Amino acid sequence: MNSSDLPRYTAFILPSVRAVEALGGSAKSSEIREHVVEGVDDADRLLTVTRPNRPDVPVLIERIDWGRSYAKLIGALETPSRGLYLLTALGKELLAAPVADAENRVLELDREYRRTRPTRTRSGTEATAVPSEDDAVAAAAGADLEEAGEIGGADWVEVLLSRLHRLTPTGFEEFALFLLRRYGLELRRVGGSGDEGIDGIGTAPLSPVLSSRVAVQVKRYDPDGRPIGRDVVALFQRDAQAKGAERAILVTLGRFTDAARKAATTFTPTVDLIDGTRIAELVLDQEVGVRMAPKVDENWFDRFD
Repeated sequence: MNSSDLPRYTAFILPSVRAVEALGGSAKSSEIREHVVEGVDDADRLLTVTRPNRPDVPVLIERIDWGRSYAKLIGALETPSRGLYLLTALGKELLAAPVADAENRVLELDREYRRTRPTRTRSGTEATAVPSEDDAVAAAAGADLEEAGEIGGADWVEVLLSRLHRLTPTGFEEFALFLLRRYGLELRRVGGSGDEGIDGIGTAPLSPVLSSRVAVQVKRYDPDGRPIGRDVVALFQRDAQAKGAERAILVTLGRFTDAARKAATTFTPTVDLIDGTRIAELVLDQEVGVRMAPKVDENWFDRFD
């Protein structure tokens, strides 16, 4: 068997999009690669095929990575930050279509992209122009908040939380997992019957050589509704412990009572509580779905008058 016997990269474009959906709507490169490999028939044998000049890199992995890259280039995935992928509207459209139709559409989009991609002249200049990608787009699960003007005071926080609350429960769950991945967590989405209230499970990096197993629960509660009490936190701790988690994260748009906060640090596993205010801080820190606009402090220049 040699490289010509393996599927082309185009065979892995749609599986890469499916992988991101299965992983919760956002995923890291390594997570996508691992998920796609699991779906390849006879993967162990195919992984033995390498190139003479790159004996340490299986051709299968190379083509899966190309498939993921082309999923982005044709617009089915986007990368709001390096190595982290999100589904786009086109990606969701492909997943909703019959398999044969989706595969044909992917091939058409791939051909179109390769036909119009930049070509280089001998002088190194581009001979063909291609629309540039909007690297500033960093919204998850439809959180397409666009704040115009200055970000200041509490108004933008209220707008943000209101927009997130309008997401479906699944959409908010996907957004929360995406936001946590922005901070280095590697998460696998879980759910459905028998999930014991756990929405995500994975690892949180503690250092370059140490990580901790973490469980995540997401609750899209009304920001102005009744705060989450001790009983909810205690139940989550029990479920997280049953999953072998050493740490836990509870994300909500709402608030927590003092008793809930005490329980989160008194019993194990320790639960990091992320309420609406904290979500806003994390979103602003990552500039996810919000834009920071400069403001001129005219009085500052008085010192030079």
